[in-house]
Amino acid sequence: MKNSLMRLPALVALSMLMAASATSVRAASSEDDYKAAYAAAEAANSEAGKLRNQWTTAVDALKAAKAAAAAGDFDKAVAESKKSETLSKAAIFQSNEQKDAWRKMEIR
Repeated sequence: MKNSLMRLPALVALSMLMAASATSVRAASSEDDYKAAYAAAEAANSEAGKLRNQWTTAVDALKAAKAAAAAGDFDKAVAESKKSETLSKAAIFQSNEQKDAWRKMEIR
């Protein structure tokens, strides 16, 4: 029960980040939009990597963004970049939130 209550704020924050990301993508994205979104996603992913909590789904979204941009589909590239950034920020949040949580765990 205690673990469930500890995870609730993390899940709420992740949901809010994903909802904000989904609504912030606009139609007819340009290459410049993609480059800015990709740079932000790459920075967040790098930060998550430094914390040793890099999610594979974020890395996959970065690869998908690069592939979509190479194909000229900048709307999809921006969307995938935003998805990767959101996942990386969630990984950072998780890492920081759980850094000392193990001390509060009940030993059985």
